[in-house]
Amino acid sequence: MQRRLILTATLWLAGCGSLLPAQKYVPQVNWPLQPAPPILNSPNPNGPVLLVRDLAAGPGLQEQGLQTLRSDGSLDIAYYNRWAVAPADAATAALTAWAEASGIFSAVVNTGTRLTPKLIVEGEFTEFVADLANGQARAVLTLVVIANSDSLIAKSRPLTQQRIIGTAPLHGTDAPAEVMALQAALANALTQAVGLLTRLA
Repeated sequence: MQRRLILTATLWLAGCGSLLPAQKYVPQVNWPLQPAPPILNSPNPNGPVLLVRDLAAGPGLQEQGLQTLRSDGSLDIAYYNRWAVAPADAATAALTAWAEASGIFSAVVNTGTRLTPKLIVEGEFTEFVADLANGQARAVLTLVVIANSDSLIAKSRPLTQQRIIGTAPLHGTDAPAEVMALQAALANALTQAVGLLTRLA
């Protein structure tokens, strides 16, 4: 009798489970982070060689999820909407591409090159967020530019350290709107970064 009750209860629970609404499947979206430079100039054969070192990821930017700063001050990191690569890695690649496209340098290289650079840029990608309260996206870079020495006697010396804040208006609160604004904010920061490197070249 007890066994019959257990079997009946199991069948009843199974029947109830079939009445529960099916959970909607939400696919994970990986968004590209590759803002294109506005111009594509040829390298300047008389220009200096620039070394772009990998940008460090600021606190929280090790995550690839889109970051949204809500009106109550809380930070939301999306699970289903993510950048295809880590933001700091994407910013390093973009800074390299933008500096190369500027036509100021004879070559723009990354760590491991055999060329001797005249200038070195390094730093940190400190903020990359869609700020709902202020209706804008922000991309913040802290860059250090170093004059490299190819002499065994002279030492390399820092030329400047600058905090660059790129912004763009945020038109909407869904993922596509945030992605578009964040891409534009990074492009704005890169424009300022290339301007800084151009002045020092």
